[in-house]
Amino acid sequence: MSSTSQTEALYQHAKRRMPGGTQLLSKRPEMFAPDVWPAYYREARGCEIWDLDGNHYFDMTHNGVGSCLLGYADPEVTRAVTDRISRGSMCTLNSPEEVELADLLCAIHPWAEHVRFARCGGEACAVAVRIARATTDRSVVAICGYHGWQDWYLAANLGAEDSLRGHLLPGLAPLGVPRELRGTAVTFDYGDREAFDALVAAHGDRLAAVIMEPCRYAEPEPGFLEHVRDKAHSAGALLIFDEITIGWRLCHGGAHLRIGVNPDLAVFAKALGNGHPIGAVIGTRQAMEGAHGSFISSTYWTESVGPVAGLATLRKLKEEDVCGHVARIGEMMKEAWRVTSTRHGLPVAVADGFPCLAHFAFEHALANELKTLFTTEMLRLGFLAGTAIYPTLAHTDSIVSRYAEALDTVCADLAKALDKGRVTEMLEGPPAHQGFRRLL
Repeated sequence: MSSTSQTEALYQHAKRRMPGGTQLLSKRPEMFAPDVWPAYYREARGCEIWDLDGNHYFDMTHNGVGSCLLGYADPEVTRAVTDRISRGSMCTLNSPEEVELADLLCAIHPWAEHVRFARCGGEACAVAVRIARATTDRSVVAICGYHGWQDWYLAANLGAEDSLRGHLLPGLAPLGVPRELRGTAVTFDYGDREAFDALVAAHGDRLAAVIMEPCRYAEPEPGFLEHVRDKAHSAGALLIFDEITIGWRLCHGGAHLRIGVNPDLAVFAKALGNGHPIGAVIGTRQAMEGAHGSFISSTYWTESVGPVAGLATLRKLKEEDVCGHVARIGEMMKEAWRVTSTRHGLPVAVADGFPCLAHFAFEHALANELKTLFTTEMLRLGFLAGTAIYPTLAHTDSIVSRYAEALDTVCADLAKALDKGRVTEMLEGPPAHQGFRRLL
């Protein structure tokens, strides 16, 4: 990308104007290929994107960071949203669509009886934790995995060590989080029963809730989720499942329905609105009791676009068997990675597990440099690409075939660069950032 491009020039200005450059860490160009990855888009449809300079790309990466499971600007969702906007999406009265969406969520999840809405996943997790604390009248929350940027979560890093290291995003410093929150959030690793049992033994009578993803890339060990649920309940705590990422892509209604373990509360966002802001907390009547007494309120939680988008999205997700489609596309991607890397002798490990969150890794001392060079070279051929993809309904066999052709070319180039020891010198900028880093 030319240093004089509109896209790059705007991003350089943005870094001077906005701390961090972007509003989401996962959308920083530095996380993909510094000085090369396009920061801004002019148009996005299906799985295709045009940047400010008119460059066209097929999105074979995160597709709106997992928010657009149907693809960008889905016609049915867009039609429903624009119709509501034309009739007014905000006023002094309440949106009837929020009641309809609440009913639909409870119909999909018969174990749930109450629903509260927010407009993004971080908010929804904070709401769920607030409700759990209010219901139990306790303070400590046990955390497994990544659940947002708020104080309640980053409080886990107020101890003597970085407790959140390894929970998806390393290096999250708790700057700005009151030290008085130390001890209110404790962590455990997924699948580690002994660590979880020790945590409950240490904090049981103060434990308000356990918040975790039911799964992410693979099935849980048999009995693990049941163990967590039963142990939490025996201590008087509630179980919260974060379905924000795995949510509707593995099973319509969430991974916990496929696994057969119901929580006390579940959190949804991202794909729920297919690119339009909507988050939801659903729960049993007993678990949600605290929501009646705790002050949980925000003006833009009452606008209509979010619920309308949610309704249209859920209907299409069900009608089109999106879970089946993205699983098939993900398997095609995994096969392309396996076959092509083997053909060219590249040190690539394609992960086992759910194809709806397909990913691979370079197994080499220069893994991050190889990943950055891979992304850079795929950009030249018209693909936004990294080592993971969130497949969507908009991805087709034809698009995957075009990707596979580009993959073959790039893997051949990477193999040559690796063989000649030229990987680092071929980079156009520094290697991709890993975890959270200050930009300026």
